[in-house]
Amino acid sequence: MARRGAAGAKYDGNNMNENDAGQDKQDKHDKQIKHEDNALAVPVAWEALEDAFENNAPEVHSYLHFDTGEVIRIVDGVADPSMHTRIMNDARYLRIDPVSSREQYRWMERFIATVEDEELRRRLNIAIDGKGAFRRFKDALMSHPVDRERWFAFRSERLRSCMESWLTAHGISSVERPTWHVPTAQEVKPVAVEEPVEPTPKAAVRRGRSDIQRARLHELVDALASQDMDLAQSYLELLRDRRHAAGRAPRAGSDASVAAAAKSADED
Repeated sequence: MARRGAAGAKYDGNNMNENDAGQDKQDKHDKQIKHEDNALAVPVAWEALEDAFENNAPEVHSYLHFDTGEVIRIVDGVADPSMHTRIMNDARYLRIDPVSSREQYRWMERFIATVEDEELRRRLNIAIDGKGAFRRFKDALMSHPVDRERWFAFRSERLRSCMESWLTAHGISSVERPTWHVPTAQEVKPVAVEEPVEPTPKAAVRRGRSDIQRARLHELVDALASQDMDLAQSYLELLRDRRHAAGRAPRAGSDASVAAAAKSADED
């Protein structure tokens, strides 16, 4: 029905001036912003949601979880009926409305119109005639990889559009899903554990101590006067003979042994 503007000009929905069109566009934009502000943020698992939208088997029921964004499927005759009832009554889940077979059939018809190969186009038109159209349609594309990939992209684009419209209609805004950090090979490399330092064997300790003592003796001998050299030599020879006689070396640092040896050397 026609309306009259402030200046009395007659116009209707098909006869809008530029100002009216701009205002209508601005109103829609403002409504969209308001809707997005009030939308429920859900990290949607798009691939799982796409599978749910495509599968319209009557025995399959799919639900979107608001917290995780994951999609859960309940199959009649397989899942526990009580589980299905519990999920239906859970406010955290929303039942997914899959795309109807009629709508998906229209997609095939629209895609066939884009096929340039006349023979393939003819075969596809035959394939979608009657029951089992979806299976025959896919079989006909098996030997045409380029058009087969085009069909997958064509269908995914329409599924995505349906999903976005469905989310918007239910006040849901898709947000980025949390990413799980996959550790690199360097990060999982085991930390090298330092091997404990083994205690120095007693034999090595004794050798080190003996070397120090020998060096000290050399210093003492070098410092002796000429008249004391004979006495020092006699004392050392005495120690050597006593070691051979006893079959073992005297204990290092034994003051009693040193005193006895010195007394024996004086008596000689």
